Amino acid sequence: MTGADPQPYLDLVDWRRRVGDLYRISGPDAMARFRDARDELFRTHPQSPIEPAERSTFTGLRYFDADPAYRVTARVEPGDGSELAIDTGGDDGAIRYRRVGRLLFRLAGEDCSLTVLSLIQYAGGLFVPFRDLTSRHETYGAGRYLFDTAKDTDALVLEIKTGSRDVVIDFNFAYNASCAYSPRWACPLAPPENHLRVAVRAGELSYKP
Repeated sequence: MTGADPQPYLDLVDWRRRVGDLYRISGPDAMARFRDARDELFRTHPQSPIEPAERSTFTGLRYFDADPAYRVTARVEPGDGSELAIDTGGDDGAIRYRRVGRLLFRLAGEDCSLTVLSLIQYAGGLFVPFRDLTSRHETYGAGRYLFDTAKDTDALVLEIKTGSRDVVIDFNFAYNASCAYSPRWACPLAPPENHLRVAVRAGELSYKP
């Protein structure tokens, strides 16, 4: 009996590190550099969610134009601490989270709220998936992610100050879950309480028109 090939596990570690590095890009052209580097990573990395057969013709992900109106100040209010199980639809079954907070903010002239989740099983961190009125029309139907600190996708998205519940969130970096690119992936998606009643025309569009 031979052991499991460790290479895919090493590649996954490298993928997550490289994704995290994207969120540390800085400077006046950070958005353009972020998107270019993300395209290159999706095109070339062995752990890319793009199907291997599609990578040679992959021309890049699709985005809304950057819009400062979707970078907003939010207040983080305490959550009730209750558990929420999100079914991934895959072999992993349901993933358990705890409601640790709520982001309260105004967007497109409307009062909005998003539940902040923390993963119970491992790693912890803060996770905010959401759907909005662009879902199924311009963006992936099951919703997008705002940030996931356990996967290091937050440095450009979530601006915090020590000791303050006021934060800045940037929907220009909203991104698709891996299942948006391939049925090989199973992902936790936005619960009904994170369905926004506004159109968030910022961040990543659907993979294919």
